[in-house]
Amino acid sequence: MAHIDQVLGPADDTVTFFQPRAMVYVTMLWVAAAVWVVCLGLHILIRLALGHPLPGDSLVMYLELALILPAVFSAVILLVAWKRFGWLHSSMHGLDFAATGRKPVHLPWAGIATVSLRHWGPFRELVVTPIAPDFATVLDGAGRAPRMRKRGGEVSYLVDVGLMSPGPEVLIAELHRRLPTKV
Repeated sequence: MAHIDQVLGPADDTVTFFQPRAMVYVTMLWVAAAVWVVCLGLHILIRLALGHPLPGDSLVMYLELALILPAVFSAVILLVAWKRFGWLHSSMHGLDFAATGRKPVHLPWAGIATVSLRHWGPFRELVVTPIAPDFATVLDGAGRAPRMRKRGGEVSYLVDVGLMSPGPEVLIAELHRRLPTKV
């Protein structure tokens, strides 16, 4: 009797989902800029509330900081995580995935109990729950241990998919298409 992962299929049936670097950079840039502008605004308001007036050239300096620091911060984070962005491969052999900065995981289709999405926007996550923890195989690779959620006796794997291309809705449709139907 052949092991479920030893069944050979066409080599071109893999569907790959990945996080485009440009989309990650632009999203990080907007989030960092929003947080930084709010912090600078609070700093200015607190300074004025305490009776410390702003010198004439301070407003230009604050504007420059609001424009430059988020761009530099986002670029540094992007360079640090350059080869460690999340990805997901769906093929006839099963599901392979890795969250950003984490080791990859392989699950055969028969070993997946449920897949679902949670949260929204760039923070959207895929929750993959195996039938039993021993169905999942943590593969060799760089990074920390896979992201997991343990509730009761159930273990689920989490993958950041909010910025994946094609989008999370296409991803979940692909996974539901491949999952064996349970009767």
